[in-house]
Amino acid sequence: MNDLTTIQQIAVLALPLLFAITAHEAAHGWVAKILGDSTASMLGRVTFNPLRHIDPIGTILVPIVMYVSSSMLTGGQPFLFGWAKPVPVDWRNLGNPRRDMALVALAGPMANLIMAIFWALMLKIGVSLESGLAWIALPLYYMGIFGIFINSILMILNLLPILPLDGGRILTSMLPPRLAMNYAKLEPWGLVIVIALLVSGLLGTILTPGIKFVQTLSATLVGLN
Repeated sequence: MNDLTTIQQIAVLALPLLFAITAHEAAHGWVAKILGDSTASMLGRVTFNPLRHIDPIGTILVPIVMYVSSSMLTGGQPFLFGWAKPVPVDWRNLGNPRRDMALVALAGPMANLIMAIFWALMLKIGVSLESGLAWIALPLYYMGIFGIFINSILMILNLLPILPLDGGRILTSMLPPRLAMNYAKLEPWGLVIVIALLVSGLLGTILTPGIKFVQTLSATLVGLN
C-alpha cells in the first residue's frame, strides 16, 4: 500500500467497499422487482449509485472504526462490519411471499460472490500488467485483494442465520409459520448477538472457513490458483 499515492490508497479501500454494499442492496431490490414488488425500484434503490444506499454511520463510520480496532479484538485479520440503508420490500406484492422473501434475501450475498469474482479478475489483470504498467497494475492489484476480502466477508456474514441478516430472513422463510413467528421475535437482539460474537472472538472463528472458501473459489474461477 505504501507504493500508492494517498488518493490511490483511498480508492483502493473505498471503491471496493462502496460497490460491495451497493451491489448487495441493489440486488435485493432487483430480485424483489422481478418477483412482483417494485417498492425499492420506485424509491430509486435498484441502482449502482452508492449515494442511494449509504448510511453515514453504518457504511462509513462503523467500518472505519472496525477496520482499525478489530485486529485487537479478534487477535487476527482485521474485520469489517457495517450496514447500508435497508432496501424496502413489501411482501404483499410477492407472488409466493415466503419463498420469494428468501430469494430476495439470498440475492444480496450472491451479488457479493459475483463481486468477489470480479475483483479476483481485476487482481489477475493487475498481476499481468505489473511488469510494464505499474501505475495501473498496483491499484488494480490492491483493489483486487481488498475487493475479494470485503465481498467474502459481506457474503458469509450476511448468510449467518441471525435476524436481521439475510441468513435470518432465509431461515425465517424456511421455518414452519409458527416457528417463524417466534424466531422473528429475536430480531431486535440480532445486532447485539453479532457484536457479542465479535467481541468474544467467536465471530471470526465462525466466519473464517467460509471467507477462505469464497476467496479460494473466486481466485480459482479466474485462474489465479
